[in-house]
Amino acid sequence: MRVKVCGITRREDAQLAVELGASAIGFIFWTGSPRCIDRDRAKAIVDELPLFVTPVGVFVDQPQEYVEETATVVGLGAVQLHGSETPAYCLGIRGRVIRAIGLTDSTDPASIQAWPADVTLLLDAHDREKHGGTGQTVNWPLAARVAAMRRTILSGGLRPENVRAAVDAVRPYAVDVSSGIEVRLGVKDPERMHAFFQAIERVKA
Repeated sequence: MRVKVCGITRREDAQLAVELGASAIGFIFWTGSPRCIDRDRAKAIVDELPLFVTPVGVFVDQPQEYVEETATVVGLGAVQLHGSETPAYCLGIRGRVIRAIGLTDSTDPASIQAWPADVTLLLDAHDREKHGGTGQTVNWPLAARVAAMRRTILSGGLRPENVRAAVDAVRPYAVDVSSGIEVRLGVKDPERMHAFFQAIERVKA
């Protein structure tokens, strides 16, 4: 099971995530987030990541030029879009794109097929203001229907105590964790990080 640790603001948190087995590290470049990081700090962390770990930049309704410039400057391996970006916007981005979908109980899984096939979907709790990192879980049965149709990353309120049940219920391609392993906003808790990855190991077994 692949794990993306998101909302990284500190070098030591990124290093521990890598040591524990993270496949991707997420950096938020949207200033509306309490976990926002500037490009210079992010680049310093990315420069120390091993080649097998993908650095991902998170953006919310920002100009395409800024997104692509940031990807180049920082050395991102993928761009994650959390706002009202359209399928056409996604197609206009060079490189790998992850599109966050805020699930509600009324979301029609069939409507999600409108997104380009090469765009990876990330399912998160619906929130028009915070755009992620709320600690709220998604509708797992609904998420499972989406994950059965295409490559899906499961996010939304995952933590050491529930990630095993979430993976069993949804069977996603990967999971994304942020607030569930924090001691405070933007600062990861080493003990909870260890516990999260231990739970993931039990899923593998």
